[in-house]
Amino acid sequence: MVLFNNNLRRESPEQPEIEYPCNWAYTVIGENCSLLKDTIVAACAPHTVKISHSHSSSKGKYHSLLAELEVPNEEVRLRIYETLKTSLSVKIIL
Repeated sequence: MVLFNNNLRRESPEQPEIEYPCNWAYTVIGENCSLLKDTIVAACAPHTVKISHSHSSSKGKYHSLLAELEVPNEEVRLRIYETLKTSLSVKIIL
């Protein structure tokens, strides 16, 4: 529960329990496949990441890559997500 200054209580949404280390996957979408791959490898370093092409848009403008790796803890998992999210080559990250 979250307490507010006026002492009203509001329940917060429950977060799933994640046991670390664990395998984690990010779906990364952007326009340039090569640049996306380089961005993913850099964001996940020094951890080894497996990257596979997931999908391309019907006109071929956007590409979706699946990045899979073992993350040792929540800090690393969130750092990778934030690094990918702020990259100019990434349009969407799931």
